Amino acid sequence: MQLSTEHNAGIEAVRQELQSLHPDDPRIVVLKHGVWRVKGIIQVSRSIGDVYLKKPEFNREPLYQKFRLSEPLRGPILTAEPSINVHTLQPHDQFIIFASDGLWEHLSNQEAVDIVHNHPHAGSARRLVKAALQEAAKKREMRYSDLKKIDRGVRRHFHDDITVIVVFLDHSLISKFSSRGPTISIIGGGTTVPSNSLAPDSTNIDHVG
Repeated sequence: MQLSTEHNAGIEAVRQELQSLHPDDPRIVVLKHGVWRVKGIIQVSRSIGDVYLKKPEFNREPLYQKFRLSEPLRGPILTAEPSINVHTLQPHDQFIIFASDGLWEHLSNQEAVDIVHNHPHAGSARRLVKAALQEAAKKREMRYSDLKKIDRGVRRHFHDDITVIVVFLDHSLISKFSSRGPTISIIGGGTTVPSNSLAPDSTNIDHVG
C-alpha cells in the first residue's frame, strides 16, 4: 500500500496545482529535455530546502547560474508545507519502507515489498538499495560491479541518490504502548493522531507492506 503521493512536476495534477498558485506566471512549469520542471530547474514542488526558490536574497551569486532565475523572485515558488495522510494500522501490516525517490525510480511498490517480505530484518534496506542499483546499471547497459566502481560524485549522472529505512512493526508492542494513553504524536508540530495510526507527510517516501 502506497501511503504517500509525489509532489513532482511530472504529474499533471501537480502542474495544475502550481499553475493555479501562480496564475500570472506562464512559465511556472517548463518541459525541459523531456522532463517537466518547476521554472525549468527542479522537479519537486514541495521541499524543506531549496531556499533559492523561496527567498530572493538566495537567488543570486554565489548560487550557480543554472539555478538562478532570469527574472526577480517575487514570492516563494516552492513550499515546505506537507500533505498529511492517516493510515490506521491493520494486523496484517508488517513493515514500512521509507525511501527517497531514487529507489522508486527503479523499483515498483510490489518489487520493493517482495524483497523485504522475502528477506525480513536481515539487511532489508541494503537489499533494496542493491536491487535499485542493479536496475540502474541494467538501464545503462552496464554491469552492477562496474557501476559501483564509479566515483560517487560522477555516479550522480547514472542514478539519483538513494536513502532507505525499513521499519518492522511489532503489534504486541504497539498494543502495549497504545494502552498507556489515548493518543500519541507521530510527526510533532502539534499534530496528534490515534495511537494505532501512521501520519506520514506526502513526500513519496512511505510505503507499508
